[in-house]
Amino acid sequence: MFVLIPAFEPGPALPGLVADLRRTDPDLDVLVVDDGSGPGFAEVFAAAREAGARVVTHEANRGKGAALKTGLADIAVHFPDADVVTADADGQHTPSDVLRVADALREDAGRGRSALVLGVRDFGGDVPLRSRVGNAVARSLFRVATGRRVTDTQTGLRGIPADRIPWALGIPGEGFEYEQRVLLRLAPDGVAVREVPIATVYLARNASSHFRPVRDSLRVLMPVLLFASSSLAAFVVDTIALFVLDLVTGWLVPSIIAARILSATVNFVVNRRVVFRARDQAVTGQAVRYGVLALALLASNIAWMSFLTENGLALLPAKVVTEGVLFVLSYGVQRALVFPRADAAPPARTVRVDTAPLVTADPDAMTTTPTTGRIR
Repeated sequence: MFVLIPAFEPGPALPGLVADLRRTDPDLDVLVVDDGSGPGFAEVFAAAREAGARVVTHEANRGKGAALKTGLADIAVHFPDADVVTADADGQHTPSDVLRVADALREDAGRGRSALVLGVRDFGGDVPLRSRVGNAVARSLFRVATGRRVTDTQTGLRGIPADRIPWALGIPGEGFEYEQRVLLRLAPDGVAVREVPIATVYLARNASSHFRPVRDSLRVLMPVLLFASSSLAAFVVDTIALFVLDLVTGWLVPSIIAARILSATVNFVVNRRVVFRARDQAVTGQAVRYGVLALALLASNIAWMSFLTENGLALLPAKVVTEGVLFVLSYGVQRALVFPRADAAPPARTVRVDTAPLVTADPDAMTTTPTTGRIR
């Protein structure tokens, strides 16, 4: 079992965390990836080595995702049967919580189960406002994007079973967005997830953290916001057209159909060009797939609208309820099937390594095999 700690300009808590982990559970090996922190932090990493960690170093800062992939690839090559617990370097994860996630992995292995283990915080008590708000925003956006509830989308304390390491290495991203992309791939790739409650710890109001909760969450979930904006624009077009046509003709169903054709055309163009940026793909295939989806949504729209209005709900509230129900379904289908992109496809099960330099900084490394490569 490995504990993998990516670290960029870490505070003084790192060596103590390593020492506590090694003392509490000698069966845990600790691998620290120095993500280009520079000479000013050499003493911290030297102390981590003295505490029992092996340290590998990026010559330049590449991002947390790249550091995690470097560590995972190193472990996969030299210890292919080892499970991995990833933890942050800023002292937010106590040794007891790290061991709790490690024990969950061991328990799953004993039962023949393979699941990503998430150490989740409850964000109660004295939690910095930016962290509380950031997690709430990220959690809400994640649920809108996937329809799946994850209590703590920003947790860096995760357990990855050995058989899921190639999967994790195939997910794109080199910065903080990588960890959220991992969560976004859970449902499409059929990866089970297990949550383990952990303490919520912030040292010096989380001053050592480089994570920007709202900005980094929005970065990976921006397509959801764009899709929502596109859907809102289509909703406005559809609603105005529906009211005008229904007012003029008095025929509800034909008015729904005509308004939907107009709004769907607007929505298709905006989604193709702006939301999913799929202009490099054949428009004919996209249009056919979108048309099939639009027909399915139209049938659902008619069924819901007819049912709601026949049971006494006014036209506008019925419209709002119907569109809200169909929103999440439409986004998921369009992202996965109508406008699929390379980074939305199931990840490859192989590891790509290029020749970007990586230095093994620990002269007493656990293995003499050189560690090289930047993992993408």
